Amino acid sequence: MGVQTTLDAVASAASIVDAMRLADDLAFEAGRDPGVRTVRLLRGAVRGDDELVTIAAIHALAEVFDGEAGRLLVSLLSDERSFVREHTAWALSSGLPRIEAMARLLGLVIGGGFTGMIAQSTLEQWSGAMPEALFVGIESALLCETDPEARARLVETLGLVRESFATDPLLRIAADVDEREPVRVAAVAALGQRPGAPRVEKALRALAEGESFLAEVARLSLVDLAPADPQETSAHREGLSVAQLFLHADIDPQLSAAGAGDNGGIATLLVRLGNALADDPHTGIRRVITLSRGSIHEAGGDLQTIRAHVEGHVYGHIPLLREPMSSAAAWPLRVVTRRGIRRILRAAGGVDVLHLRMADVGALAAADVARELGIPVVFTVAPDPHAVIESMDRSGALARTDFGRVDVTEHFWFRTRLVQRLAANSSHTVFFPRARLTEDMRRLVGIDMLAHAERHTVVPEGVDLATVDAAVAEARTAASGGTVAPAFAQLRALIDELPAERRGLPLVMSVGRLHRVKGMASLVSAWANGPASAHANLLVVGGDLERPSVDEREQLDLIARVVPEEQRAARGLLLPGHRSNDIVARWMAATRVGMPGANAAGGVYVCASIKEEFGIALLEAMASGLFVVAPDGGGPATYIENGVTGILTETWNVAALGTATDAAIRAAQSETDSDRAERGRAMVQARFTIQQMSSALGEVYRTVAREEQALVELAGTLS
Repeated sequence: MGVQTTLDAVASAASIVDAMRLADDLAFEAGRDPGVRTVRLLRGAVRGDDELVTIAAIHALAEVFDGEAGRLLVSLLSDERSFVREHTAWALSSGLPRIEAMARLLGLVIGGGFTGMIAQSTLEQWSGAMPEALFVGIESALLCETDPEARARLVETLGLVRESFATDPLLRIAADVDEREPVRVAAVAALGQRPGAPRVEKALRALAEGESFLAEVARLSLVDLAPADPQETSAHREGLSVAQLFLHADIDPQLSAAGAGDNGGIATLLVRLGNALADDPHTGIRRVITLSRGSIHEAGGDLQTIRAHVEGHVYGHIPLLREPMSSAAAWPLRVVTRRGIRRILRAAGGVDVLHLRMADVGALAAADVARELGIPVVFTVAPDPHAVIESMDRSGALARTDFGRVDVTEHFWFRTRLVQRLAANSSHTVFFPRARLTEDMRRLVGIDMLAHAERHTVVPEGVDLATVDAAVAEARTAASGGTVAPAFAQLRALIDELPAERRGLPLVMSVGRLHRVKGMASLVSAWANGPASAHANLLVVGGDLERPSVDEREQLDLIARVVPEEQRAARGLLLPGHRSNDIVARWMAATRVGMPGANAAGGVYVCASIKEEFGIALLEAMASGLFVVAPDGGGPATYIENGVTGILTETWNVAALGTATDAAIRAAQSETDSDRAERGRAMVQARFTIQQMSSALGEVYRTVAREEQALVELAGTLS
């Protein structure tokens, strides 16, 4: 098409997602036609007001192997626009190392955040070609920098220089009692990546004495330093060993933190799925290892457990060496996450398949480890953040003129490219059902599911129907005057705090993380400012109310603007915070069945997410017999019969959400039999149980393992 034509196409694209896709064409054309005019065109685009075009032009410049293009990119590291500096640091990783950019990239590392991670990643790629220059640059920066967190980032970057001359400074910093703890921790963690040096092991053993945090880090570094046992292959074991990862949750077998922070439906799913895979002999899975974040105390014990258990469902925690943070803020933990994942997978003594699901720092780090250890990857592809971008574009919340500034916070560009990269490099891709799956994957993500269709599988998520059915049975017993389980007593106590005139109303219930994508504040606004609040109370389950994260605090503040805290009871708003999955199941059942004197039967469930790729909580609600409200796209549109088992609506539109919520309550309250409830449950039983999901994924894992084994055997015959 040519650079000018493609640049025009990016600038005039009908949507932001389309423009982002066309940016790849622009980069290709720029690389194919380097020269003075190409650089001139891209320079003009970088200076324009269309921030989407600016970003596209920066990445196109990186494909022009020309001295002028390189000098322009380096100069952009000093641009006053933060998104320009960030994307330039990323774009530079595509080309040859440029020593004149090193000081500015180190400056970005010192600044930290996502931009610092990007700059550090670029420097890591360059370190093999110019280790001495990077070493000198870091040493010089350390002489001038006093902030301990910034120094720690520099030391971590120093640890990525693999040459032996970087070892002495790391040893010196690790042993320096006058150095602040974060800096020493970074040095000790980096020493674990330097095998074959007796003095390193000796230093770590000395540091590992005692019970301090630094000593615990040193003990893990000694584990990293030890040579790994030869990796077993599936041919040497009965059954496969599968690892699954979700970094941003505190996952435990009891699901005790469901709904807090980032502990959403995925945390519940991985526990249920891991159990189902390991328990069903027909899956061919002998052991499932579920990886998530955790404390350094948990990490050491997990390694022993994983080594000792060659079957069943076991857990491995990745110590992030700092307080947990949201997925959006966790990108700077790339290096420490990579080390933690590698440590667990090495301790496992052989993993046949690694399943990744999110385009986050955990998947970014895990993909590197899988490549290093030769583990095939299965990746669940979802149009995320593509669908969010599209929704925000349609609603006017995101525009070309401010895309770059929003991207600094949301990292939309990086995450879309990460999805594409993970999908392209995976042995097999898994998809959620969508109404227009093939079309959406091609249009939003750029994946042609018809090409090599044998490497793509559609696998719906599943729910534990036994838990749901038990909860409904208990709710009916309690409603008829029988035994009242503690979960129902807790819900009754919440409702008893409401004024008398609001007791006995049905409930509108919603469960999920307090995050803007989940739309909880929008739901409160839709309910409070619409007709639904007159004849139903709202129960929002989720969030850590005592120690809210940044995202949770944002949603709580937005909720307080609509319904001030002191008015919640009077207006019928219940915010109990997060609850375990078992309690949530019982509260859903009580929302449907009712509790005499507390809430009327015939409540509804509302999912207000801007986008919902599938919707575990929605399925649990339908299995409980609840009438539901859900987004009119993504997964829910494939299993909700609009106007029959629920209402599909534009959840990003507060007015539409309020209208749909009121209509749902009226529909549920007008029912005279259980036909609709039974229809919803039957649908879940027929299509969406955890056992069905386990069976489908078991077949995927077996296929991937067979293909990998064939590759290993072929390589053996050719060697």
